[in-house]
Amino acid sequence: MLIFSCKNEEIKTNLSDVSISNTSLERVEPTNWWVNFKDTSLQLLVKENNIGNSNPSISYDGVSIEKVHKAKSQNYLFIDLNIDATTKAGKFDIIFTFDDDTKRTHTYELKERQKSAEDYKGFDSSDAIYLITPDRFANADETNDINQNLKETTIDRTDGYKRHGGDLQGITNHIDYIAELGFTTIWPTPVLTNDMPNGSYHGYAITDYYQVDPRFGTLEDYKNLADKLREKDMKLIMDQVANHCGLEHWWMKDLPFEGWINNQKNYEDNIDSWGNEKNIGSNHRRTTNQDLYAAASDRKGNNEGWFVSGMPDLNQRNLFMATYIIQNSIWWIETLGLGGIRQDTYPYPDKQFMANWAGAIMNEYPNFAIVGEEWSYNPLLVGYWQKGAKNKDGYESNLKSTMDFPMQKAIVEGIKEEETWGTGLVKLYEGLANDFHYTTPKDMMIFLDNHDERRVFTALNEDATNTKMGLSYMLMLPRIPQIYYGTEILMDDTANPGDHGLIRTDFPGGFKDDNINAFTGLGLTSEKREMQNFVSKVLNYRKESEAIHEGKTIHFAPFMGTYFLFRIKDDETVVHIINKNEEPITIDLKRYAEVGLEGKSLKNIISGDEFVWGNEIELMEKGSIILTTKK
Repeated sequence: MLIFSCKNEEIKTNLSDVSISNTSLERVEPTNWWVNFKDTSLQLLVKENNIGNSNPSISYDGVSIEKVHKAKSQNYLFIDLNIDATTKAGKFDIIFTFDDDTKRTHTYELKERQKSAEDYKGFDSSDAIYLITPDRFANADETNDINQNLKETTIDRTDGYKRHGGDLQGITNHIDYIAELGFTTIWPTPVLTNDMPNGSYHGYAITDYYQVDPRFGTLEDYKNLADKLREKDMKLIMDQVANHCGLEHWWMKDLPFEGWINNQKNYEDNIDSWGNEKNIGSNHRRTTNQDLYAAASDRKGNNEGWFVSGMPDLNQRNLFMATYIIQNSIWWIETLGLGGIRQDTYPYPDKQFMANWAGAIMNEYPNFAIVGEEWSYNPLLVGYWQKGAKNKDGYESNLKSTMDFPMQKAIVEGIKEEETWGTGLVKLYEGLANDFHYTTPKDMMIFLDNHDERRVFTALNEDATNTKMGLSYMLMLPRIPQIYYGTEILMDDTANPGDHGLIRTDFPGGFKDDNINAFTGLGLTSEKREMQNFVSKVLNYRKESEAIHEGKTIHFAPFMGTYFLFRIKDDETVVHIINKNEEPITIDLKRYAEVGLEGKSLKNIISGDEFVWGNEIELMEKGSIILTTKK
């Protein structure tokens, strides 16, 4: 890395005197910035032919160049700016002067922030999140389905691994449907450009971190989605990827530094015959992040190996890469007014960087929320990443939320297993008992399925009653719940369980000429409509329930094929009962006397029936019951 100081004595001018050229270089990223951040520093990545042989200057009140960094490639400069507290929003030229006195200019803009940092409120336990794979949800604009300037130029809805045409406007058009179900937050999988020759639909091989994939729409479409959600007091979560990019990312043709990506020399030495056989892949030994005895080579194998050959592993130990990723996250928070970030493959990047990344965001936005994906069924590993964890190695993640894979597994297994001392509902009971390990259990994100896991209806043997039991229990927990699109209508992947193409099936009614329309109910079976109604009733009750959002939790060990859980706050008590008995059974309620419900009237939130808590309750059929004292 080559660095030279450029603490220029620039002539400062009043804003009214600033003239701009409205010219631009190939790339200057972040593409714009804002005034009045806590952190007054900004590092610009500049990409232009031979730009490394120039000297940049700026003449704008409150903006100064602190350092200029040359890269290995002469086509890059990295410019450290300071934007002090007095700086006003506006546009200015960055002038690049070459040795022969020729000049190039780039017009840059600093914007006013639309709201204070404290007003960026992230998702929490009062929210319910609807996860969407945008390509498979709804196609509102068929004109953007194919873009001949990109490498994948086909639409084939018969192939689960090809593009199907769903887009951002398709989500926006159906916000009312999502809101009426009772959801408060939408999480689309990534919608940034994935200019890959195949498999580009899923979004996790990003080739431009500042551009919306044109097949999903435009930046304005993305902003419009965020705006429409805010109009309904709903939030937008952005799915981000700090671990890797797509092989066709623009910088892969001209890497700025030798250590821009991990195992870079191996890639460059084999670029003409690149493929899986030449790739140094991750060993996927994520436990090396926590293992006190892990070999350094194993740690390196997890954190520096490529996820797959088509996804270069980013080197976050390179300070320029680290800054680029952090600034990109902040840019999107400001641009969209985000209500949260979901960070993909959390245990794979450099873990100190991930702590720095989350810390930088939370420093600017103290009420924000980030959830990290730790795909582990071991609560010890999941809890390690949560802020405030008392880790033996002293690691502090700065991460509010992690995805609760252990509880997801416990619910699915416990619902479908036979009842014995060690199987069945005891899995739910003991899974929840693990909450002693988590810093703040209510900040964990719970789910039963997602874009990578089997559809829960399939996982629960295509049994709607089982699915209702699992979902309703999940929605009662001290957690942030996430439900995958289509779960509310019992979508499945039964034909080939675990197949990603089936997991990410098209939502019926989202595409032209669909014979079934789940948005309107047209063509849905009675079982699917009943499930839709069930989810809506539970979610809409949950939306207004302080007991579920913030209340005390009490649960009792499973008894005679039943499991009782209580959520309590002030005068609201919510009772969730799971009954796995196929035949009617009477349960003695004196067992639950400590909750203090004797003689109180409760309402069934699904049926509306009233129930007076007395000595016993007769459970007539297998299923779940939700009772509330709230009138």
